[in-house]
Amino acid sequence: MKLLRSLCNYLALLLALAMPQAWGADEVAPNHRPVKEVANLRIAVGAHGMLPLYASADWSGPLPSITRAVLVLHGRLRNADVYFRSAMTAQAAAGEVGTKTLMIVPQFLAGIDVDAYQLSADTLRWTLEGWEGGDAAIAPEPVSSFDALDAILARLADQRLFPNLRQVVVAGHSGGAQVVQRYAIAGKGERALTRNGVGVRYVVANPSSYAYFTGARPEPSIAASCPGYNNWKYGMEARPPYLAGPSVAALEETYVARKVIYLLGTLDTNPNHPALDKSCMAEAEGAYRYVRGHSYFATMQARDAGAPNHSLWDVQGVGHDGDKMLTSPCGLKALFDLPGCGPG
Repeated sequence: MKLLRSLCNYLALLLALAMPQAWGADEVAPNHRPVKEVANLRIAVGAHGMLPLYASADWSGPLPSITRAVLVLHGRLRNADVYFRSAMTAQAAAGEVGTKTLMIVPQFLAGIDVDAYQLSADTLRWTLEGWEGGDAAIAPEPVSSFDALDAILARLADQRLFPNLRQVVVAGHSGGAQVVQRYAIAGKGERALTRNGVGVRYVVANPSSYAYFTGARPEPSIAASCPGYNNWKYGMEARPPYLAGPSVAALEETYVARKVIYLLGTLDTNPNHPALDKSCMAEAEGAYRYVRGHSYFATMQARDAGAPNHSLWDVQGVGHDGDKMLTSPCGLKALFDLPGCGPG
């Protein structure tokens, strides 16, 4: 009996040691598995390839009733289907269903997704996380994920298709928010829209990191011991080809001029969250997402001229949850201009 108890205790210990590793592997690397669903629509990114996406209405022809378009970018799991459902839930909560708002959710696939679903050779695909910073696709041609967003905005700027469009919102949560924040710095798609009198704003919700314009960081001791901490996508050095032209000063000037809303969940404070970027480049920005966001906003506001077009709203009682962020009062205000949320 004593031997049996010892054996049971030993097995229980092995199970206790194994379970965190199993859960950790499941939580840390789910983006290394193929997506569960591929979006049903496609848009051509120049002659470089096709990008999958979801849209709440058939946009193959003119949509004169549409006055607002909202892009929602998925996180690192590339689960555009989940984000499309969240986008539609937010649209319903705002009372916008079947009215004048077009919801769009693009999907940045990886090679494993294309292989798993035997997608056509012209389907754009990136490395597992390269799309978050505007890196070039690995196939069929090396086009930036920012070029893909440019293509969507160019379609929205076509007045033959959207003659009454007045507002475009580019929003993202988590990994998608990383894309939005960097695209707001460098994206070229806004220009044609503003020429047509269309307002554009960017909604950045709970990203793991931000792109800084100087070498200063909230955690200077970590930065000092972190080679490459100021490289893109965390800083302005070693920028990808899409950003190679403008100077750092010009990029900062563009970013400050754009309307940006930072949405930060007040409970997104876990320094060990499985999807949190724990590289030294990210940790130089702070211990967890909530403090990283506040630190970045404070840095931008501390500029000589500040950043008067940028706002930060705390989303009370919400952690790292894209659905709850988008459907919160602050999320609905950021996406649809509904009342009910003020600066955090």
